[in-house]
Amino acid sequence: MVFGRFFKRDDDAGDADGVEGPPDADADDGADESDVDHDDTVPPEGHRDVDVDLEWRDRAADVIPGGASTGSKQPGALYGADTRFGPTHYVRAAGCRVVTPGQRSLIDCSMALGAVTLGYADEAVTQAVVQASTSGNIAGLSSFHEIEIAERLCDAIPCAEQVRMMKSGAEAVAAAVRIARTYTGRSHVVGSGYFGWSDWCTSAAGVPAAVSALYTAVPFDDVSALTAACDRAGGDLAAIIIEPVVERLPSTEWIAAARELCTKLGAVLIFDEIKTGFRLRLGGYQEYAKVEPDLCTLGKAMSNGVPISAVAGRADVMQAATRTWISSTLSADTIGLAAVGAVLDWFERADVSEFLWKSGDDTRRAIARAIDAAGVTGVEVAGIPPMWFLRFGSAERESRFLELALDEGVLFKRGPYNFPSLAHEEETIAEIESAASRAFVTMVEEAEA
Repeated sequence: MVFGRFFKRDDDAGDADGVEGPPDADADDGADESDVDHDDTVPPEGHRDVDVDLEWRDRAADVIPGGASTGSKQPGALYGADTRFGPTHYVRAAGCRVVTPGQRSLIDCSMALGAVTLGYADEAVTQAVVQASTSGNIAGLSSFHEIEIAERLCDAIPCAEQVRMMKSGAEAVAAAVRIARTYTGRSHVVGSGYFGWSDWCTSAAGVPAAVSALYTAVPFDDVSALTAACDRAGGDLAAIIIEPVVERLPSTEWIAAARELCTKLGAVLIFDEIKTGFRLRLGGYQEYAKVEPDLCTLGKAMSNGVPISAVAGRADVMQAATRTWISSTLSADTIGLAAVGAVLDWFERADVSEFLWKSGDDTRRAIARAIDAAGVTGVEVAGIPPMWFLRFGSAERESRFLELALDEGVLFKRGPYNFPSLAHEEETIAEIESAASRAFVTMVEEAEA
């Protein structure tokens, strides 16, 4: 499968995977002044016995709680608790490759936690974003582009009759829950999945117990648990919110039960499509399964990683947003809107989702071959092709694999999920298979030593 041939593109965009490492500060390659300034972010050469990437990791720990503002990018989340290896920051990304401050070029299988499907620094998205920025990113009025993008989303997303733009996935699901509670006049929410860090869905430190008591978490794909939780909520059930894919596709019974319970009890069914939207299908899981929720949330791949999200759904339910207060200064900035527009254009030109299913399946098969060839035990390929991952029997073995894979030039996601992108072509998948194979062989040799 060749990217250009698959999509029949007429333009010559070059090699999307081609990413150079940070330039040598002493090299005179005709770089302009801005390039020289960019080099200041990379520690100078000369200390060959120092791991530059670990230096940046330590600097981050001094000034950023946890070492990264995104929890899944903190060292322990990336590589395992108490590990002391691997880069935590990058200086540039293109296609499916990232370059670290230590000048390591890595194939990235995580694709920004699923936020990027087209590839890092996609030319079409970048051009749209740059153009939007030159026209003024925000103003005292809303951009007319907000209307255009809302109309296009209503055309693309099965349940969408109206749309509100937000900025992050967590903000979008919080807005959806607020809308559902306003629409129903009720308080209790039953949910299954991960919905971010907001108070309404977590019992983490700092969240009042009274707030946590209004949310009941149930296991994924467990109809009896879902039914029981809704029965306990009784007449106070405002919504059922479901993350449609949690390591695997749900059973039809599970989704049907959620839909039927909401219809019967007068509650709002919400699909959190932050991961599945623009990935399983353009219209997300609801298009894939042909089951419409009352509301859904969108983000991540909707804009190929540019910060913007949305809550969308039935007009009568969405109108409840006018009876409460949901607002953010940067909700519909023109840069985010432009990125969404460029992604929608991509889906009009090509079947992006089909490529992601095919590329993900090819990668899963490649990793499975590497496992079989090495004879390694205690690991298996899991998940669905557009959202696959490696399941290890022990955290220690997983961390060791991640370390060895980095040495071979591939950054795998610890736990769910690895996400294919348009930049993961046949040649790249072959590199991933080779790197995984060498890592697994080393693990087998170490176990036998």
